[in-house]
Amino acid sequence: MEQILRSAGEKTLDEARRSGVEAEAFLMHAKELSIEIVDGRVETLKQADETGLGIRLIKDGRTGFAFTSDLSDKAIKDAVQDAISISIFTTQDQYQVLPDKAVYPEIQVFDQDTAAMSLEEKIEIARSVERSAKSVDLRVAIIERSGYDDLEYCNLIMNSKGLYAYETGNFSGIYIFLVAEEGNDAQNGFSTMSVRKAKDLSAAQVGKEAAANAIRALNARTIRSGKMPIILEPYVATRFAGIVSSMVNAEAVQKGKSMFAGKIGKQVASSLCTIIDDAILEEGIASSSFDSEGVPAQKKILIENGILNTYLHNTYTARKDGVLSTGNAQRGSFRGLPMVGSTNFIIVPGRENKDSLIDGIDKGLYVTEVMGMHTANPISGDFSVGAAGIMIENGVLTYPVRGVTIAGNVAEFLQNIDAVASDFRFYGGKGSPSIRIRELSIAGE
Repeated sequence: MEQILRSAGEKTLDEARRSGVEAEAFLMHAKELSIEIVDGRVETLKQADETGLGIRLIKDGRTGFAFTSDLSDKAIKDAVQDAISISIFTTQDQYQVLPDKAVYPEIQVFDQDTAAMSLEEKIEIARSVERSAKSVDLRVAIIERSGYDDLEYCNLIMNSKGLYAYETGNFSGIYIFLVAEEGNDAQNGFSTMSVRKAKDLSAAQVGKEAAANAIRALNARTIRSGKMPIILEPYVATRFAGIVSSMVNAEAVQKGKSMFAGKIGKQVASSLCTIIDDAILEEGIASSSFDSEGVPAQKKILIENGILNTYLHNTYTARKDGVLSTGNAQRGSFRGLPMVGSTNFIIVPGRENKDSLIDGIDKGLYVTEVMGMHTANPISGDFSVGAAGIMIENGVLTYPVRGVTIAGNVAEFLQNIDAVASDFRFYGGKGSPSIRIRELSIAGE
């Protein structure tokens, strides 16, 4: 596949050179598999292959972009000319440049054993998730769906400055959605796992975790409004981490859409809080040798002991700020221009176990679910989201809680972290342990 993509890339750059413009060819080939199981039967099975080319060119500071899924000579020539035509109408920008060629770190993101697995083996993994959940408790009444997904990809980036970056990778994941019932009450449960190596998937863990999540929420009730300490379990903490990742995005900062603008070197979080973005993490789902422009991937300490060190940059935002790119250019596919995004975004775990975080609370809430995190305001930092969890009384988890809202400000939230546990979990490209917040407003009855 590399030779096919390389040939298309060379033709792209040759056509651009003849037209007197600098160009970048982003080529991708992806094979995707999705299996969904209902009652032990294969409900859906989808396989998709896609190959494409995205062409970005720069002429006199003006950027043009076009893409094609046809790698024939004519289609490539037409796409280059389309990009040139588009560039005439774009705004001239001195910060629009292509990155130079580079040397890349060696990161293993392709697992041969996963690639060699049969379709039957993958279907059986999905069935195992369902069986595991059913075996936990008779109150697990409905398995809405369980499934297995995987993706195998090849990415090649070439540009007029001699940059050449090629990588093949794959990863897989499992998930389950279910319902537990008791009396007149029914509650949903969900769990997921994504890994680089399919052998590391644990159908038993995912099935049992989803069942436990639903069962612990049965017969929930609301609580009185007030301010109290809360603990976010890892999955919920990664939802908040997602908000923080958008705030350290240099593109958002430069557009005035981040509360972290102008705060490099300043205390933005508790001294217990360290956050990193690690694109070269061993077996990380978002790991790679290079970003979507071909800039070498790296590990960045964004917030260290509460101090904001840097933002996430691509080539454009870095040039605009007069700094080096952090290797955080990202594209959803060959159909789009590179934006700024996080890779393996991690709230670094502490040394305390989760139980010790709970022990220190007389009255508080252990939060297991939040709804509406996307509504948080990245500029002011204000948020108000629906939540569910388990009440903490005298250092013990007592009864399930639902129908409450937690509200506050991300800046205060980060400053009020007073304990970080060691129970680290990854959910896709975000990872966190349980974290305790000194005080937060909860609206109930």
